[in-house]
Amino acid sequence: MKELMSGNEAVARGAFEADVKLASAYPGTPSTEILETIAAKYRSVYSQWSPNEKVAYEVGIGASLGGARAMVAMKHVGLNVAADPFMTHSYTGVGGGFVLVCADDPEMHSSQNEQDNRHYAKFAQVPLLEPSDSQEAKTMLLAAYEISEEFDTPVLLRLTTRISHAKGIVEINDPIKTEQTKFTKDAAKYVMIPAYARGRHKVVRERLKKLQEFAEQSPFNVIENNGSKIGIITGGIAYQYTKEVAPGLDYLKLGMSFPLPMKMIAEFVKSHDKAIVVEELEPFYEDQILAAGIKVEGKKFFGHRGEYSPYRVAQGLKKAGVLKEIAIAEVPPEEQMFPRPPVLCPGCPHRGVFMALKKLKVTVTGDIGCYTLGTLPPLKALDTCICMGASIGTAIGMERVDGSRKGAVAVIGDSTFMHSGITGLLDACYNKSNVTVAILDNRATAMTGGQEHPGTGRTLMGGEAGQVDIPTLCRALGVKRIREVDAYNYDQCIKTIKEEMAADEPSVVITSRPCVLMPKRIMDEPYVVDLEACNGCSACFRISCPAIAAAEETNEHGHPKAIIDESLCTGCTLCAQICPEECIVLKSQFVKA
Repeated sequence: MKELMSGNEAVARGAFEADVKLASAYPGTPSTEILETIAAKYRSVYSQWSPNEKVAYEVGIGASLGGARAMVAMKHVGLNVAADPFMTHSYTGVGGGFVLVCADDPEMHSSQNEQDNRHYAKFAQVPLLEPSDSQEAKTMLLAAYEISEEFDTPVLLRLTTRISHAKGIVEINDPIKTEQTKFTKDAAKYVMIPAYARGRHKVVRERLKKLQEFAEQSPFNVIENNGSKIGIITGGIAYQYTKEVAPGLDYLKLGMSFPLPMKMIAEFVKSHDKAIVVEELEPFYEDQILAAGIKVEGKKFFGHRGEYSPYRVAQGLKKAGVLKEIAIAEVPPEEQMFPRPPVLCPGCPHRGVFMALKKLKVTVTGDIGCYTLGTLPPLKALDTCICMGASIGTAIGMERVDGSRKGAVAVIGDSTFMHSGITGLLDACYNKSNVTVAILDNRATAMTGGQEHPGTGRTLMGGEAGQVDIPTLCRALGVKRIREVDAYNYDQCIKTIKEEMAADEPSVVITSRPCVLMPKRIMDEPYVVDLEACNGCSACFRISCPAIAAAEETNEHGHPKAIIDESLCTGCTLCAQICPEECIVLKSQFVKA
């Protein structure tokens, strides 16, 4: 039986077929759908959202040490958060098989950087598998558990955005049954005090030698002979693109790419006049191959930045002298999809807070989430964005050195606050930093699709859960000044933030409106514009609401008046509050002459 699946769906199916007992994650594009699919389709696998990736990884370690197969999933920057347990987990090894599925985001479609997480496998000295399509994503996941248990190691399965989201045909098989063991006490293996860790580091190095021998025989490292004098060394999605534009070349396709099969690579290069490495982002293969004294070329033809495409690969091969002509056409900009710049949704409760912050002309340190969109025109209300939870620490640092009282306001969402903002607020209280923190509580991990978190009262598998009370939590951390405001009350937001910035101690402002789309769409009575009363001042355009557009009718200066799309308007009231002519009214109150 075969099904059409995305790479993420194939990984979820693989977890089911591999008899995984526990899967944990924190949602992050492009990896989110892995856990969502498991929770929806494969209920034999216990799945959970954890507060952050570090905790998700540690939960996975516990399940593995308890004798069960475990899987942890995250996006590439999530592994930065989970790096602490990941690095030491390489020393301790596993109980049941353990696989980390990490999805990189070349081109930064939904990320703050495009780091190449293949380096993490080399850093931790754990085996790395890279699928090039959905079928391989499932096949390699199953093989990863065998490798994990045979070599007593966590295994990194690296996806990229195109592998995660592109669909392909996947063979469906029955799940296997594995024997779950019990945790066996072994302090020298699992308690990483320095005396024991030194011994385990030796084990890691010995394991790496065995893995190098294994890589030479891995069925995922394949030579495709087509009789060419040019040899291509590639893997992942880059393999698909290169095969599309140059199908007649010889290929060494790397599926198990750490440790690299250096003997196989050396023989492949030796048998060709020229060997070229094609890989997205960093020269992970190329640098290691060159360091081994094997002559190859690569990055100078293709570049280090951004996502590859068939056309970009063809350009590189032409530059390398491999292709005389580029047979595949580049899609010109005018024929590409109509641009859709990301904006806050109509009725988004974050909009009112950003309007207030812009009005107050303060420095705003931001965080990862929907509210990051507050940096774009016309709001332009966000000044920094580094990583999950960084808004509070950044504001603390600014406050300490600029000599002013509360020169910055930190903005953070409820899910991000629980992910890694709590410690920042604790720092502010402990070190008596006069920062104001705005926690925008919309009761969802909204940017990645409205997933549950410890403040929503529901788990990934749909069960009821305890709800974190954010004001109570803030008080426990030491915050004395806590204000709750209606995100749709523009004047109240301005007044409250201004008052809290003037206070001589840490303070928290919490908004209290849910996401307008999740878990269900909120559609109150829409507003309309009285075009006869509208003077075209454009005040409503400056709030960046997609429901508000320019009308064909203009004022005496030729400036367009405004209209509201009733199918998009949620009735949030913000545009009506800031309209100086009071010409934006509820539809039921509008009487046309």
